[in-house]
Amino acid sequence: MNQISLASNLIRSISSLIENDTDFSTGWARIRENKGVIDLITSIVQSPFHEASLDELAFKKNILRILPVLRRLRACYSQPITIFTGCLVELAEILEPTLCKSLVHFNNKALIDIQGKRSLSRILIDGPFGAELLAFSDLLERTNPHALFPTSSYRESTGSVISENDDQTVEAVMSHHTFTSIRIEEDIFNNKNNTLKNIYRPLGRCICLIDSNVELHYRDRIESYFKTHDIPIYLNAYRAMEVDKTLAVVERMLNDFKQHAVARNEPVLIIGGGVLADTGGLACALFNRNTPYIIIGSSIVSAIDAGPSPRTCCDGLGYKNLSGAYHAPVLTIADRLFFKTLKIGWLRHGVAEIIKMAVVKDHTLFEQLEAVGPELFLTKFATINSHSSERIRELANKILGGAMRSYVEAEYDNLFETHQCRPHAYGHTWSPGFELQAGLLHGHAVSIGMGLGAFLSHKMGWLDEKSLLRILQLISDFELSLWHDILLDEELLWSAQKSIIDKRGGNLAAPVPKDRIGQCGYINELSKTQLREGILDYQLACKKFTRDGIGIEPYCKDIGLEDPSEVLAESHQIHKHQK
Repeated sequence: MNQISLASNLIRSISSLIENDTDFSTGWARIRENKGVIDLITSIVQSPFHEASLDELAFKKNILRILPVLRRLRACYSQPITIFTGCLVELAEILEPTLCKSLVHFNNKALIDIQGKRSLSRILIDGPFGAELLAFSDLLERTNPHALFPTSSYRESTGSVISENDDQTVEAVMSHHTFTSIRIEEDIFNNKNNTLKNIYRPLGRCICLIDSNVELHYRDRIESYFKTHDIPIYLNAYRAMEVDKTLAVVERMLNDFKQHAVARNEPVLIIGGGVLADTGGLACALFNRNTPYIIIGSSIVSAIDAGPSPRTCCDGLGYKNLSGAYHAPVLTIADRLFFKTLKIGWLRHGVAEIIKMAVVKDHTLFEQLEAVGPELFLTKFATINSHSSERIRELANKILGGAMRSYVEAEYDNLFETHQCRPHAYGHTWSPGFELQAGLLHGHAVSIGMGLGAFLSHKMGWLDEKSLLRILQLISDFELSLWHDILLDEELLWSAQKSIIDKRGGNLAAPVPKDRIGQCGYINELSKTQLREGILDYQLACKKFTRDGIGIEPYCKDIGLEDPSEVLAESHQIHKHQK
């Protein structure tokens, strides 16, 4: 019997025991006296972290919505009963909607408060099967500790250790499993949307990091949502410009977590753009070495790229993303309604991350981008202008979904970046070495890197001219940069290449389109002379495009952000003076 069948049987059984009951204690007395219910609970607790057979049912309606709840239910045995009853309600809404009403009553906060923070196991052990359940706990302690005392429901690890007879040499193999969900939802803070309520109400509160710009527009709506669902929320606002992507900011976040005593089974909620996704995710990775978090992307970059990415980071010593940790969110939510309040320049540069995945991973996505053109960001993904057609709205959702799917397919198969066949790094080979120095928006730096990479692929005979021109034209049509004169700084670009080789374990492994749009290859040998000559030829090619390949509003300062090149120069002066 799979986990879905077990959960359905449990819902039906408990519903029959508590139907029409208003007394919480009586309901629990009936549950712990029912051997069938006890057996269902222990079966669910022992079920596997990942049940492969359920993957085959993904095409069925709501199956993917059920899976994360099943995993939380599986880990509920030693958790407060609010986790258990909350999961039952959430599953009943999908699996047994006619039985949901009695379970909602059973999950009433006022009634649960009678039992305080008592765990499910403690309540059950007080019943007639207490001795049997104590023996069950002893068995789990020896054979399946994840089922007894999980740190959280989102991660699980296994290992194998072997040693010589004298124990002077020991070898170990360790593996790590992470459960995460990615969703595109509209109007996530609508009071009728239960996604966040179902997660945070059983926990009793929500600790939130929020971009100060997002707070300006959405604080009242966010607070109203949590107040409606009787969930205390603690908002910690942070400015999140590129210049704020520092270890000092991460340390401030760690202090906030300590002040709130954030638990390791309590996902921090992060609402913001790519910078906050990077720094907030890093703070969660560092706090108690492993604190889960949920990201709601308020920008394109955080919605489909930096948000779901397991790579959390901050800048340092003149380089992008120098320090960081691999720590994936447990839930990523993309809500395009957040785009409505963004400046056009922010949206324009965010589209670069979508183009990236289209060029090297998804030809259909590329064609969709060609079809919609710059109207995609001019209508803010069909969230403004009453004349925005249904066609634009449909394409906007398809493009967001396709970009996110393509990204996580590439990223999550290589969670700890243990190899460098990484198509999602297209455009990110040379750009980390000149983005800050040029003061460019990330998307414009990446689009320059994408154009250069495609051109080098063409020079190597990997990409035909027609495909190259389509790629460059798409970047240009979306008013992104193909060129910046900083590419002529030969030493800077060569330094960037050497730095990325170090970062990639001794290989250049520069992802570029190969054979056709939607496929990826990797340039691994590129001399200083080849790089210089390639850049000079690329400059001539860029001259043939609108604005000579220069993007619109390419700089951070163009959209009201601090210029990272000025901050970098000031930092270098201070460092020089200290020496």
